[in-house]
Amino acid sequence: MSDALINSLAAAVEARPDDLTLRLHLAEMLVTAGRGAEAIGHAAQILAREPGDSAAQQLMARALGGPAPGGPAVGDAAGGSPAEGGTAPGAAQVVQPQGSEKPEEPPAGSESPAPPTEKPAKGVDWAALEEQFGDVVPPRFARADGEPDPVSGHADRTFDVERSTVTLADVGGMDEVKKRLEVSFLGPLRNPKLRSLFGKSLRGGLLLYGPPGCGKTFLARAVAGEMGASFISLSITDVLNMWIGSSERNLHDLFESARGHAPCVLFLDEIDALGHKRSQLQSSMRTVVNQLLTELDGVDGGNDGVFVLAATNAPWDVDPALRRPGRLDRTVLVLPPDAKARAAILEYHLRGRPVAGIDLTAVAAATEHHSGADLAHLCETAAEYAMRDSIATGEVRMINQADMLAAAREVRPSTDAWFATARNVAMFANESGAYDDLAAYLKKRRIR
Repeated sequence: MSDALINSLAAAVEARPDDLTLRLHLAEMLVTAGRGAEAIGHAAQILAREPGDSAAQQLMARALGGPAPGGPAVGDAAGGSPAEGGTAPGAAQVVQPQGSEKPEEPPAGSESPAPPTEKPAKGVDWAALEEQFGDVVPPRFARADGEPDPVSGHADRTFDVERSTVTLADVGGMDEVKKRLEVSFLGPLRNPKLRSLFGKSLRGGLLLYGPPGCGKTFLARAVAGEMGASFISLSITDVLNMWIGSSERNLHDLFESARGHAPCVLFLDEIDALGHKRSQLQSSMRTVVNQLLTELDGVDGGNDGVFVLAATNAPWDVDPALRRPGRLDRTVLVLPPDAKARAAILEYHLRGRPVAGIDLTAVAAATEHHSGADLAHLCETAAEYAMRDSIATGEVRMINQADMLAAAREVRPSTDAWFATARNVAMFANESGAYDDLAAYLKKRRIR
């Protein structure tokens, strides 16, 4: 089978992913070419949409190395059942040329080959195959509503373990944040001998806080990519459950998955919702916060190699016990991007768009205090201006500097509302000095 033909057909499938007939043809060619592992994924996608497709079921069985469901038995293919003179399933078949004599019987007393002891395969063991290829082949039957999931010892069935492809070099600005990360975790990870000499542990946590849309989640992924570590992201919806005890179990499963994939960056988004001050919670939610504290301490399992990054827009709502030494003991303010970072963000979001004559430095100067999300919306607004004119005139034109500056006047920074709230905290609730960096920034911006 020509690889060029298979590659050409694969490109056609990629261009038309919903063409199941074309995908089935590609899978058949892959199986014929001895590339069953590649065919499994295509057959699985067909069965996910058409569970009763018999051709896809037979192809899946062939790709997995078993007989096709509903296909002829081995004895039938050999010319009948053993009782009718056919070859028994699993037995070796010897084809005699015409005119040849029957092979001599072994002499009496000599040892003959032992018959096979394995039972003939009557079909495909779908349950075993589902367990073996569970990450590729979808389950044959869905569970009914309300039926509990089986409890397993590993949480990969619930939490996605990723490998991040971005690094800190892809993060614009945030120099102070990068320095803190280098000292607290990245540096000790790269220098195991020095880490052992100074007794530095790889366990720890960092709380990122600041206005929304400033790249806290992206920074967490970059840390995982910089370390070459696994990355698990968690939100409150992944944990909370209406049944008593289920939320605590979900939280424990999450940390067990992170420990099993160490080194691992565990990212807890919106930590103020999951770890809210217990004095303001009902008893059912207090136990969830208590479970989070237990997992951060690593009482039931060591947390070495598990680096916890948490993000919040409201650090003043986080339970103080979460921020004590040994847990989320380092706090870093993630501010809106500076001028250099804003130019880089604008350039990124203008890639793939028709642009001409845009002065990124001038646009960056006109977008002070804008978050990364604001800048992305600004580029989208400028594209709408150019597209509107192109529709009205019938002539396509590029996105120009006037579009960008007009969009900058329309899209106001979303961070102003957050700093208005943060100002009260920095002025009246900073006895411990936890928000000194925020107070310094507000003073620099002259927000009083």
